[in-house]
Amino acid sequence: MFSFSTVPRVLSLVIFIAPTLARLQDFGIPPSDATVDVKAFNVANFTLNNLTSVFLNPVLPGREDFTLPLQAFLIEHKPTKKKFMFDLAMRNDPQNLPPAFSSFFSSKAITFDPFKDITELLQDGGVSLDSIEAVFWSHAHFDHIGDMSKFPNSTKIVVGGKTDLSLSPESPNSDLQASDLAGHEVVQLDFANTNLAFAGMKAIDHFGDGSFYLLDTPGHFTGHMSALARVTPSSFIVLGGDTHHHVGQFRPTGAFQDTIPCPGDLLADARSAISTDFFWSTKTTPGAFDIPSRTKPFFALSDVPGSFYEDPVTATLTVDKLAAFDADADFLTIITHDQSIQSILPYFPASLSTWQADGLKAKTAWQFVDPANPAFLFSPVQECEFE
Repeated sequence: MFSFSTVPRVLSLVIFIAPTLARLQDFGIPPSDATVDVKAFNVANFTLNNLTSVFLNPVLPGREDFTLPLQAFLIEHKPTKKKFMFDLAMRNDPQNLPPAFSSFFSSKAITFDPFKDITELLQDGGVSLDSIEAVFWSHAHFDHIGDMSKFPNSTKIVVGGKTDLSLSPESPNSDLQASDLAGHEVVQLDFANTNLAFAGMKAIDHFGDGSFYLLDTPGHFTGHMSALARVTPSSFIVLGGDTHHHVGQFRPTGAFQDTIPCPGDLLADARSAISTDFFWSTKTTPGAFDIPSRTKPFFALSDVPGSFYEDPVTATLTVDKLAAFDADADFLTIITHDQSIQSILPYFPASLSTWQADGLKAKTAWQFVDPANPAFLFSPVQECEFE
């Protein structure tokens, strides 16, 4: 029975819930109770030698090499218990890639330590390859498509609608070869005819229940797509693929500063560590960088010849759109190659679905400005030798 004594409690519930609902409605995301579970694998790490400039700018002296993790994600659709993968990282025998890409490894432009590929990691973890219904490729680069010949033919491949599926050697510049597709049903998504769009990005509701959306995120490579995974009715994980390769390429914005302020200990350490010869903000003074007054990302996407961004202008617009999610407390953004969170992210068999309750966003969001973090690229190397 309703009584006036219940009013304060009801009002407090409305006040608590309303901001979350308002944010989701602002993005145009329909409400749903259907969710997915997300687990991450750090499959491998590779170092791109003298290649930082094709990913970001500015590149500070001594920062010409760039080490990146290769991550893959296991998705379980909670209503049906069906399993899917979003990206697979790369195969562990890169000498068997098409010649245009195996040459990166034979020339030592890319180096790595031996590793188990995602099929081995899944099986070691008790996940049968037969249980994987489909693999979503964010795009068809070799460090995302794994080795599909190791998956059963029953595993579908889902790609963005503009993905070029031509094969090497007939197409010399293709990442793909016959073994990547042979025996698998390939589904190309049609973003052109979807009526959904979130934060300016076209979206497809893959399961039809609001639990998992694919987002059209062009710019890095033809057909590139990201994913929006609903892990609770009101919280999401954004799997950003290769929309960018360092979180300093979309952090901080002014809105991000308001939502997730930089912790005091990192503010103090970064103040003297971030080079004011290369970076500035409104309240910065020579030798003392002020993070809170910085309201644009530290790095731009590379637009030099040989850039890993096929269309840097479009890619920058995509990053700007994703930044709207990133600035919201209900969204955790993870890009495939984020080195800054590698030591903190809970990996398989742990689930990422409780990220919000665990405070994971606050723990990881600013790690990239920690001078001790391997993703710290904000000072010339010679300045760091005395730390």
